[in-house]
Amino acid sequence: MSTSCIEDIELQDDNWFRIASELLNRAGIAVNGSAPHDIQVKNPLFFKRVLRQGSMGLGESYMDGWWHCDRLDIFFHKVLRAGLENQLPRHLKDTLRIAAARLLNLQSKKRAWIVGKEHYDLGNDLFSRMLDPFMQYSCGYWKEAATLEDAQQAKLKMICEKLQLKPGMRVLDIGCGWGGLAQYMALHYGVSVTGVTISAEQQKMAQARCEGLDVTILLQDYRELNDHFDRIVSVGMFEHVGPKNYATWFDVVDRNLKPNGLVLLHTIGSQKTDNNVDPWINKYIFPNGCLPSVQHIAHASEAHFVMEDWHNFGADYDRTLMEWHKRFIGSWPDIAENYSERFKKMFSYYLNACAGAFRARDIQLWQVVFSRGIEKGLRVAR
Repeated sequence: MSTSCIEDIELQDDNWFRIASELLNRAGIAVNGSAPHDIQVKNPLFFKRVLRQGSMGLGESYMDGWWHCDRLDIFFHKVLRAGLENQLPRHLKDTLRIAAARLLNLQSKKRAWIVGKEHYDLGNDLFSRMLDPFMQYSCGYWKEAATLEDAQQAKLKMICEKLQLKPGMRVLDIGCGWGGLAQYMALHYGVSVTGVTISAEQQKMAQARCEGLDVTILLQDYRELNDHFDRIVSVGMFEHVGPKNYATWFDVVDRNLKPNGLVLLHTIGSQKTDNNVDPWINKYIFPNGCLPSVQHIAHASEAHFVMEDWHNFGADYDRTLMEWHKRFIGSWPDIAENYSERFKKMFSYYLNACAGAFRARDIQLWQVVFSRGIEKGLRVAR
């Protein structure tokens, strides 16, 4: 039976089970099997729920304890490589959410603060244990690294080298997080840094981290920036800008960049040019987020800059996420009293699902360097 007919008819429980099992078998996944990537179903209504609700039903039923999998990362890798997400019906709520993203500005100045309050303000107790000492909540660079700390410092160094930082330069960090990059740039390259964030918890930690350095951390929307900088960097923030605001983001960068300046954009990216919003991720992890495509970035930037370099190391995000998950689980006894068991399931599901998606090369991680056109070209560090 075609999955396109699922929402139009009522099936018996054994038929829901049969359809779901056939789909999973295409990805090499068994129901109640013995492999670590097989799913263990505890509620027989799971099959109907997932086939009717897609991504939302899969994630919420996991949080509700309806099913379990020892290796969620492998499960999602297999599901995505087999293209099963394209064979599930799109729930009406998902369709309406996508339509809203196309019609409305879900990342307006007023709405932009939502993700800061709902995700980045979750608690510094959680993030300080899960992340590296520089609190990098973005992909590490594992080319020669053996540990998460090494990978994140390699990423920080590569960013600074790509930007060709020199002592005395003024640098703008859009979406500065907990201030790790700002601290690194000020300490190792002698630059003056202005960082902006929409998370009050991030601002507090960033200010404490950068105390005594030539670093200013502002709690404000990027659209309010009006200054002049030698270099502009943005790491892990563009995913929250949204298609309605890509042109505005590059307008802001242009007006804040000095004539001979350089820009580095570090962002997760989608293979497809669409309103790339997973409904479960949107509801529980990153509200109003949206992954840009190559076309999105190229179109929004072409009126302002020359694209000097495009570097994809998305495969490194798999290892980064798995390291975060190991640290998250390992630190759970220390933070459990501050969070619920349902939160633990949710956060573990999120980290593993994303690791599987990067492993399947379903999503990417890009660093893009822009200039206004350097006559002899730009030799970009790796």
